[in-house]
Amino acid sequence: MADVVIYSSAGCPYAHRTRLTLLEKNVDFTLTEIDLDNKPDWFTKVSPLSKVPVIQHGKNRVWESTIINEYLDEVFSDAPLMPTDPGERAIARIWIDFGNVKFVPTFYKLLLNQEQEKQKEWVQQLHSHLLFMEQEGIGISSNGPYWLGESLSLIDLSFYPWFERWCVLEHYRAFTLPSTCLRLKQWYSAMLTRESVQSIKNSPDFYIQQYIKYANNTASGITAQEMRRM
Repeated sequence: MADVVIYSSAGCPYAHRTRLTLLEKNVDFTLTEIDLDNKPDWFTKVSPLSKVPVIQHGKNRVWESTIINEYLDEVFSDAPLMPTDPGERAIARIWIDFGNVKFVPTFYKLLLNQEQEKQKEWVQQLHSHLLFMEQEGIGISSNGPYWLGESLSLIDLSFYPWFERWCVLEHYRAFTLPSTCLRLKQWYSAMLTRESVQSIKNSPDFYIQQYIKYANNTASGITAQEMRRM
């Protein structure tokens, strides 16, 4: 029997984070795919917030992707994905939090908003976040291919799913990565070479179809509802 059961959905970037973490940690797991548009009745007993991902590991049930990923890194200590130095570990958590609190909500706000003037504001905000990540994040903390240098970390896995979905912003909002974000582009190219990334990677067409309801602001899922309230 697998060590971990993960409740996931192929289109969900949060679940994407955790599936990548499991693959990078080489943890044996059982994948239970959830149709987020037609959730089974029993799912609320598994996921208190009715969201993915959730993992079950022995007697422990853990939800929220970044917390799951730290849990997995602590429990399965081989191939660590967080720095051992407390100061460096704090920096890693700062950037993961920046992704959750600043970067990801702006990604969704740009996609959900239907007013052109508001879209321009969110474009400017997202552009600002990207430059901050380029200049104050990966540009300072790394001389290697990944966020913290030569070794992959949970920062990389936390940000990557939204970059795989960048085709959605290009298609629906004509927003491309700024030409000045050279380190981020190099980082993305490095991430694409990871076996874990390639093993579960989806095509642009898949994401463009998945996010059409976000682009026309008819998405009714929990993430869309939360992003509208932020």
